[in-house]
Amino acid sequence: MTHNRRDMLSLTAAALAVSAIPAAAQAAGPRYGLIGQMLSQPGKRDELVGYLRDATGAMPGCLSYVIALDAANPDAIWITEVWDSRESHAASLKLPAVQAAIAKARPIIAGFGQRFETIPVAGV
Repeated sequence: MTHNRRDMLSLTAAALAVSAIPAAAQAAGPRYGLIGQMLSQPGKRDELVGYLRDATGAMPGCLSYVIALDAANPDAIWITEVWDSRESHAASLKLPAVQAAIAKARPIIAGFGQRFETIPVAGV
């Protein structure tokens, strides 16, 4: 069985995100995870990262939120999230800081690549 580079990057991002889950949180029950690729307009990746970084401070239920640059695409990022529940993730999208970031970022988002929902089960 062979894997392409993007599959391996996705798996690595998932492993890193899960490793960030505190042990006490892991014992609490099933988690909700997302791994997704976001594409910026050409040359706007750093600006997009900035908007996302500014919005990720206080998100109740968020155990891990990692923004990573795509090593193969200068206009792409990967976002790896671990939440205590699907409901906490959905609620985060209504937070004022997140809504503001979405409004700022929308004009420079060119699209979305792959997206995976996961159930994090282990990590440090």
